[in-house]
Amino acid sequence: MLSVIVFLPLVGAVVLLGLPRLADTPARWTWVGVTAVDLALTAVAWARYRTPAPGTLALEEKARWIPGVNSSYHLGVDGLSLPLIVMTAVIFFACAVYGLRARDRPKPLAALFLFLQTVSLGLFVAADLILFFVFFDLSIVAMYFVIAGWGHGNAGRSALKFFLYTFLGSLALLVGFIGLSIAARPHTFDMVKLAATTPLSGRPLAGGLVLAAILLGLAVKTPTFPFHTWLPPAHTDAPAVGSAVLAGVLLKMGTYGFVRIAMPMLPQAWRAWAWVIIVVGVVSVLYGALVALAQNDFKRMVAYTSVNHMGYIVLAVGTAGLVTSGAAVARGVAVTGAVTQMVSHGLITGALFLIAGVFYERARTYDMHAYGGLAGPAPKMAWLFAIGAFASLGLPGFSGFIAEFQIFTGSIAAAPVTAVALPGILIVAALFLVALQRLFTGPTRGRSAGFADLSLSETWSVGILLALSVVIGVFPRPLLELIEPAARALVGWVGR
Repeated sequence: MLSVIVFLPLVGAVVLLGLPRLADTPARWTWVGVTAVDLALTAVAWARYRTPAPGTLALEEKARWIPGVNSSYHLGVDGLSLPLIVMTAVIFFACAVYGLRARDRPKPLAALFLFLQTVSLGLFVAADLILFFVFFDLSIVAMYFVIAGWGHGNAGRSALKFFLYTFLGSLALLVGFIGLSIAARPHTFDMVKLAATTPLSGRPLAGGLVLAAILLGLAVKTPTFPFHTWLPPAHTDAPAVGSAVLAGVLLKMGTYGFVRIAMPMLPQAWRAWAWVIIVVGVVSVLYGALVALAQNDFKRMVAYTSVNHMGYIVLAVGTAGLVTSGAAVARGVAVTGAVTQMVSHGLITGALFLIAGVFYERARTYDMHAYGGLAGPAPKMAWLFAIGAFASLGLPGFSGFIAEFQIFTGSIAAAPVTAVALPGILIVAALFLVALQRLFTGPTRGRSAGFADLSLSETWSVGILLALSVVIGVFPRPLLELIEPAARALVGWVGR
């Protein structure tokens, strides 16, 4: 079933490209239809999912692939990956609905996004390091063409910077994967076997070097401070759907790599590096929030909040490496919060970037000083922006609160000094309230005059993402019941 979920979008892309005479409108609706079916399949996978035994995966598929290096086509899911698979399907469906109004070469755009959906889903179900790396690299290639082909401003330069930065990180990641395989006896790239055997335990120098390579590759993708500099220009110049997928899905490939690869396969090195990782997380939280507060460009502001929100995740997974007496429960809560934050950030920030796309489509600028009093001509946009802003700052009733509450509860219980990151929440609240006032309150002025409110497709695409954030914020139990057993198991592996 997992193979169908992964490759169905690719089949849709091939069909679109194989029908050169297909008109734009049927192509757009094909994009929506394929993503809707794939979303339904992920829902079926969730319904069929049963928590696997520790050290195993559910819904597994395995076949010989590259036997010379003992690499296989191995797929599987657990409570760490299944929420991200469903989130990915939701975001791509929302982008397809948003794309119903696309006028710039909609058919190749739809085919490219369907390809990107396949590689994104493939990464989250991969249970082999080489398979993970293939999907990781293909996501870079696909997003490069999205930014360069459909972006604006300095799109070519931003796409090149994105590609070079993240491709360099992927090379470091590959070096780390090879190091893990060489250390294993017998040599293997199977992620389940590597997590079970932890081949570099007892070799602190080698384990530290391999972890450094893996962390470098994942930190660039996440991105954390100081590896974040490719992110703001890439977001600013990307099309709205490109920014939504980049923030909502591609950034999670880095944080997912922490919990799927680095922590269970290199537990001794992770414990040794825990405080370094925590410091990077705290700096990312505060730096991302402060720089976002200083922005006048709405899209750059949202981009820097991603550095802040990814910092929460890094802080939580770093805390999981502090193996002290009586802290196992707290560390499990922090990891549960980190995975919940991956889902929450994907939904909320994806919605905010789609709203940012409306600004550019209507008035060709993201400068917040160019607008004012938008609540008058665009009330639907004002309501959805306010919901997204309050969700992003972690207000109770939204998924962001559930995630951040668990992250800080677990982190502060395990290491009280991590409370220094708490002002990041206050700064994010300030920057979103300032943006809300600049854009939507007061008399209508500047480019707000004659600003058209959200269309039906724009309303639905943004509304779907924010509605799910509210559902998780009010009824978090189904999601947490999925994540918590895997989080507890991960904390146990790190403590080995």
